[in-house]
Amino acid sequence: MNIFSLLKRAIISDDILVKEELTTQCLEYCIQNEISCDDDFDPILFSKPSYASKCHIVDPRDLPARKDFESKEGLATLVHAIAHIEFSAIDLALDAVYRYPQMSKTYKIDWLEVASDEIRHFKMLESLLTELGYAYGDFPVHCGLFDAAEHTAHNILDRMAIIPRYYEASGLDVSPQIIKKLDNKRKNPQVKKLIDALNIIYAEEIDHVFKGDKWFKYLCAQEGIEEGKEEDTYFDILERYDLLSKHRPHVNVEGRKEAGFSCVEIKKLGAKECT
Repeated sequence: MNIFSLLKRAIISDDILVKEELTTQCLEYCIQNEISCDDDFDPILFSKPSYASKCHIVDPRDLPARKDFESKEGLATLVHAIAHIEFSAIDLALDAVYRYPQMSKTYKIDWLEVASDEIRHFKMLESLLTELGYAYGDFPVHCGLFDAAEHTAHNILDRMAIIPRYYEASGLDVSPQIIKKLDNKRKNPQVKKLIDALNIIYAEEIDHVFKGDKWFKYLCAQEGIEEGKEEDTYFDILERYDLLSKHRPHVNVEGRKEAGFSCVEIKKLGAKECT
């Protein structure tokens, strides 16, 4: 089986069931077999995100303001925004396997497992969207994660720093705040379903960020970066991608520690205390 061909098909497809079937095939094959790749394999740079055929892509500044979550439409805008992050994350996890074929079997299994989780997350949210009377693609989206993947395609160390250790880790900061904001509306069964989904997503995203942390540190060691200097490397990468100045109203100290961040990093990201 040529899993790289299957991965390419999965990344390009806008059909969640196709992505799910191909991801499952690749994961099962990787678990049971050693994966080899032709020396002349050259992964392509994707010209557009897979969801471009479903969604109207706009500049993040042009996204409509979120409405009050009391209405079905208002709640649907929030569910849609989170579902879009999950759909994007599926492709990023698959691309982490497709784009870096030199990495080990364990690495491949890790990111295929992440893709499987993201597929399940998306399907939970898609089901709730349907219940609210909407579908994925009914609201405009931005392609920030796709752009970040494109910008880091040339360097796997940058990819591990930027995607799991920056963007996914930022989700660990945001998700508990969204859950807290929704909590006083949990008598609404659809809000409760969203809270339940967000709690599942949050717990599993800690594992995703931890995997990113593990492979980031592994790659630092492979590049001869001294143990203990990974933090400097991480912040050097964030600075190169102009991400250090981004405002973080809340840093989830415990969630980030569980995902592998040190207190030095957490404080540098804006937390006042970390022990």
